[in-house]
Amino acid sequence: MKQIFSKQITEFCNGKLIGADLPITSITTDSRKIENGCMFIAIKGERFDGHSFIEQAWSLGADCVLSQTAFDVPEGKALILVEDTRAAMLRIANGYRNLFDICLVNITGSVGKTTTKDMTAAVLSQGGKTLKTEGNFNNDIGVPITLFRLEDDIKTAVVEIGMNHFGEIDTLASACEPNIGIITNVGVSHIENLGSREGILKAKCEMLPHIKKGGYAVLNADNDMLATVKGREKEFGLPEDVTAVWYGRDKSNDVWADDVVSHGIDGMECTIHMAVGEIRVHITTAGEHMVQNALAAAAAGEIIGLTPEQIKKGIEGFEPTGKRMEVIRLKNGGTIINDCYNANPVSTKAAIDVLSECDGKKTAVLGDMGELGSFGAEMHREVGEYCAEKNIDHVVAIGELSKNMYNACKDKVAKAEYFATVADYIATNPTVSDNEYILVKASHFMKFEQITSILENR
Repeated sequence: MKQIFSKQITEFCNGKLIGADLPITSITTDSRKIENGCMFIAIKGERFDGHSFIEQAWSLGADCVLSQTAFDVPEGKALILVEDTRAAMLRIANGYRNLFDICLVNITGSVGKTTTKDMTAAVLSQGGKTLKTEGNFNNDIGVPITLFRLEDDIKTAVVEIGMNHFGEIDTLASACEPNIGIITNVGVSHIENLGSREGILKAKCEMLPHIKKGGYAVLNADNDMLATVKGREKEFGLPEDVTAVWYGRDKSNDVWADDVVSHGIDGMECTIHMAVGEIRVHITTAGEHMVQNALAAAAAGEIIGLTPEQIKKGIEGFEPTGKRMEVIRLKNGGTIINDCYNANPVSTKAAIDVLSECDGKKTAVLGDMGELGSFGAEMHREVGEYCAEKNIDHVVAIGELSKNMYNACKDKVAKAEYFATVADYIATNPTVSDNEYILVKASHFMKFEQITSILENR
């Protein structure tokens, strides 16, 4: 973070400065990361209240605190008083973001936004230093923390924004004011809160009005819901001075792919066509959906003026965040496909597609998928049926909702098992045999990384 002053921060958030106008060189919400010259933001959550640490923050070296409660300010320190520290943090992040003349890319979508973020950053880094969201910092705390990492030598930034309710994308995109906004797809994630896929589409498109003048919206024409926006972009909030760039498998799109070849768990190959030329690329991560992620990244690269060669180098140098389609080859000849970071019906079916192409025994260890609400039972049944359609040999279903998965496939696959908990499954001492491919996938709350660890170590 480059140095700014407490008075300037106060102006960003329309707060009240109490105390000195001091230089600030870092901002944190974590009292364990307080250092000299930093500003500590006191966040009030459901299970904790950062205001309890304000006096400690000053004593540990913080020069300024952002608070929604008044305190006696020590001499030589500062406090910025606001009504809501979370909302103020976003306003400060927006003010700080606009101190930089950079190209900022926002990425959202029901599936694949983190992978697309990583691939887009890999491409854009070919043109200069690139900042990207780390981990799952894609909410109203994580996005500002990412923006506060901007420095003068950064040329581009790729910031993932997530949501599970209406209005959240609107809030995060308004803080970012992207030059390029990418929407990967509209699926069923968070349908419990948004009611329908039409509701999810509306929520994702909340990003569009916040794209800066002269910017670009990069949209996936292969997604059935996003495709309904094509030709009607302005109805969904796209400003008149922002250009829509569509990508997909059809040559009618601005950026498109053909000659797609799957190499199973060794990745994908395709030819990407752009206005600046075409490239043949090898994507190291498995799954046909990776082609769409590469198209989005290529579109962003073309927009900022990269050459086809630079775009190719970025795509082929991409490495996914851990626990996403990670291939673990065991010494005994077995293979684990570790995709246990998160799951929804679309991503789970995509992972099953990859497993189905493997030349050996195919085992799917699948668990509950969250935030599906009243659609949960039906969507878990669909996944079970999909396993049977794809000729998966052995299905292990774990979790309350996954019993629907088990019931849907138990009479249609060679072997199906159901376990109420991860611990119950681990108690059976599972192993991976020679020439067996085991897919491990569930929503993060299921903690399937325990299963991956057991299988790998045995």
